[in-house]
Amino acid sequence: MSRMEIYSPEGLRLDGRRWNELRRFESKINTHPNSSDGSSYVEQGNTKVICMVQGPMEPSSRSQADSTKATIEVNLSVASFSTFERKKRSKSEKRMVELKATLERTFEQSVMCHLYPRTLIQVDVTVLAQDGGLLASVTNAITLALIDAGIAMYDYVSCISVGLYDQTPLLDLNGLEEKDISTLTIGVIGKTEKLALLMLEDKIPLDNLESILGIAIAATHRLRDLMDDEVRKHGNVRASKLAKN
Repeated sequence: MSRMEIYSPEGLRLDGRRWNELRRFESKINTHPNSSDGSSYVEQGNTKVICMVQGPMEPSSRSQADSTKATIEVNLSVASFSTFERKKRSKSEKRMVELKATLERTFEQSVMCHLYPRTLIQVDVTVLAQDGGLLASVTNAITLALIDAGIAMYDYVSCISVGLYDQTPLLDLNGLEEKDISTLTIGVIGKTEKLALLMLEDKIPLDNLESILGIAIAATHRLRDLMDDEVRKHGNVRASKLAKN
């Protein structure tokens, strides 16, 4: 595919969006109430992710217990039908191990782990479809599932990917754009400018970094509002059911 197709002279991208437009974002919480303590489903464009949280619970082995804080364990599995090539991805694949470590580090800082000493919080993520922004979608799904499980967090961690095409920043990249241009994924805590996560997949000129970060932070604040709307909507439904009883 030609690089020229990524961003047209009229200012349109492959899927018809402008440079600063987000893809469709849909989220649901409490999707698996009988099989987990907290669960969520997130769609960002055509990327679809299910997340389930178990815990805080007693770890199966004593080596996993930390006397000062909770241990967070992320298990990431990608369905073989999630991309056009039916490729079975092993959990020991380098990319998967890297994503798992990044997610565990991010949420160990964002969850109030000191409130749950000697416990394990197990996070199971299944990727059903991939079309760019995988790390961002998974991070958003884990945030919602942790909130649904009632686990104390400092604030939402909302995450987005952003890329640079020539001198133009492109927000919320799809799969084809990700293959062709440098990608930066950032996760922001609440409506602050504090970064919980920053992953750069390629090189981006330092002169452009500040403007890219500014655009991405503004987009994560928008995602945080959308996630908060879903949590409050679910909370209102639960409250009305309790009131009837």
